[in-house]
Amino acid sequence: MKSLFKGAGIVMLAGAFAVSGCSGNGNGANNQSGNQNQEANFNQTGLPIVKEAVTLRMVSPKAALAPEFPEMEIFKRLEKDTNVKINWENIPDTDYTEKKNLLLASGDLPDAFYAAGFTDYELINYGKDGTIIPLEDLIDQYAPNLKALLDRRPDIKSSITAPDGHIYGLPSYEENNLGTNPFFHVINKAWLDKLGLKVPQTLDEYTEALLAFKTQDPNGNGKQDEIPLSFMHMQWCMDIAGLFGAFGLPDNLEHRVVRDGKVIFTATQPEYKEALNYFHEKWYKQGLIDPESFTQDAAQYLAKGKTTDETLGSYIWWEVEEVVGTERSKDYVLLSPLKGPKGDQIIGRANGGGPGRGAFVITKENSNPEITMRWIDQQYEPYMAAQIHWGPLDVVFKKDENGKLVNLPLPEGASAGEFRQKVAPGAGGPGVITIQDLGKIVDLEPRAQQRAKDLEQYYDPYMEKENYPNIFFEPEELDKINKIEPELIKYVNTQRGRFIVDGGADKGWDSYLKTLDKMGLNELMEIYQTGLDRYNANLKK
Repeated sequence: MKSLFKGAGIVMLAGAFAVSGCSGNGNGANNQSGNQNQEANFNQTGLPIVKEAVTLRMVSPKAALAPEFPEMEIFKRLEKDTNVKINWENIPDTDYTEKKNLLLASGDLPDAFYAAGFTDYELINYGKDGTIIPLEDLIDQYAPNLKALLDRRPDIKSSITAPDGHIYGLPSYEENNLGTNPFFHVINKAWLDKLGLKVPQTLDEYTEALLAFKTQDPNGNGKQDEIPLSFMHMQWCMDIAGLFGAFGLPDNLEHRVVRDGKVIFTATQPEYKEALNYFHEKWYKQGLIDPESFTQDAAQYLAKGKTTDETLGSYIWWEVEEVVGTERSKDYVLLSPLKGPKGDQIIGRANGGGPGRGAFVITKENSNPEITMRWIDQQYEPYMAAQIHWGPLDVVFKKDENGKLVNLPLPEGASAGEFRQKVAPGAGGPGVITIQDLGKIVDLEPRAQQRAKDLEQYYDPYMEKENYPNIFFEPEELDKINKIEPELIKYVNTQRGRFIVDGGADKGWDSYLKTLDKMGLNELMEIYQTGLDRYNANLKK
């Protein structure tokens, strides 16, 4: 097995040999013997990956409802098949970024980060200083499933290759285009019917409905316990960013949109200020917005749809049932983008798209990179990729007569979103399900099929034409973005909440703009425009 320690692994072993030689401690023969044993234990092809069990330490986030990963059936099967045992360190996903950063800063590195969520900045900089290792040679030698995918889809290979030519992180991708608009706007139609109101078409009709929900006791319990509108401030699929479109310019979580090839920072535009004034005067001031919208976590938010008496009038989430339950969902309908005061009716198109490129990284502390690469490559086999993302065979799927994975019925009373958290690492996990796999290898889960239909019916006709693509910036550009953007966006989001809750956007606007100018907004937008221009120029080559 002459190729075993080539590539990334040879650097570490060469270093180990050098140290051993200099120290003169006589361990050279022992090292050689150990390496031979390690080599003999490794199967370069087939399963298991190793003859005698090998343990790897991996750090990974887990969703709120997920069990510890050793308890997941999918990982039990992987361990049995590969003989590779994973010592998992699961971190609640709400704390993961902070704890990941602490591990990286302290040098207390696992063998790998799984569902790693590494940003481009982290991939570039931790790759540059050697904290995480380049993976392209390991892919070529030990990852036939991933290599075949990248050979078949050079666009995916290009998207995960850093500007310096290395691949530092492996991809996660569900190529279904469901993320084009994450902000599905839901309203209680049973209450509208009871109050004699039609489904709102305009922003003012919507405001009239929210006011009626608050004041006319539509749940009939004699208490003013109705919540006209609840959401989660600046959170994916839970925010009111889509409603800014009624003023002519939809917002998104990055406050960055593209029109006619030009990058626009939404949160300094007149339309944005007009929306903030409306939301304060018409909604918050009249008590139509749930005050906890700015502080609540997902568990609190989801619980509001499942109270004993129906209390939720309207909310933002991309699956009706997940918030209010399967039985109550018949009371709710989706709203198309509402027409604003000047007739605007637009919904934004989410930025990015394409593969996530930081789903799995191997650190410099890993003394078994070839075993690790073979282990993770199992999850790029198309059938296994589907199970890693949605759940295992005979639990979530069965194979039909054509060999396609089709969904089994959900357990009674379970929603698909909650069940997925319990049985699979999910969308951020390694693995790629291409558009060619959908319908051939695996069916989209029923809720995703419904989401695709809803997008087509309610949102696609009103969607912005352009978005900001998933650009892998040059290192110096990433340095500047990372220096400016986090604090700037934090400030903008804090101010957005204050302007909605306390009002004062008109009075405080000039001061707000001056602060953004001092924080480097113009330089940041120049970088984004330069990146977009370069990306578009490359497309034309």
